[in-house]
Amino acid sequence: MKAIVLGVSLLMVSAAAAGAGECPALQAQIDKEFGKRFDRTAATARATAAEAMALHRAGKHADSVKKYDDAAKAGGMELMHKK
Repeated sequence: MKAIVLGVSLLMVSAAAAGAGECPALQAQIDKEFGKRFDRTAATARATAAEAMALHRAGKHADSVKKYDDAAKAGGMELMHKK
C-alpha cells in the first residue's frame, strides 16, 4: 500500500514539474513576439504575461498556462505548447 501511495505521489510531482517547465518557454515566446514593440496591443500582451509569470511563481502552473494563452490571444498570436 505504501508503494502505491509513493508511486502516485511521485507521478503527481513529476506532472507538476512538467507543467512548471512549460511556463518559461511560453514567456520566451511572448518576449520574442512583443518584447521590442511599444504599441498598445504589445503592452497588453506583456502585462498579461507578467500576470502569468506571477501565477507560475506561485506554483499555479495550469492557471499560468491559461493566462499565457490569454496574453497571446490579446496580441493576436498563438503559442506553441509542449505536448
